Amino acid sequence: MAADLEEKTERYERLLSEALDAAEVAPPADTPLGEAALEFEEMAQSYLKDGRHFREQDDLVNALASFSYGHGWMDAGARIGVFDVPTDGHLFTQ
Repeated sequence: MAADLEEKTERYERLLSEALDAAEVAPPADTPLGEAALEFEEMAQSYLKDGRHFREQDDLVNALASFSYGHGWMDAGARIGVFDVPTDGHLFTQ
């Protein structure tokens, strides 16, 4: 079971990191939606940082939770249109 948790934690960290790299803020930054996009991105970056901290502490459960929550912020932002994201691949739900 520990190996499964390690693999899943690594996979979700990679997924969040790639999603952050692939997403671009869609609306102008000086609009309410642009501000919301920046907040979504900031939350995802914070969860990525937190997850890496937890992983360094060998707390894989909280690391995985952090990476998952962070990706949830990115995916939600993509779904409501505040991010331009690739439509093919595995990074975002369609």
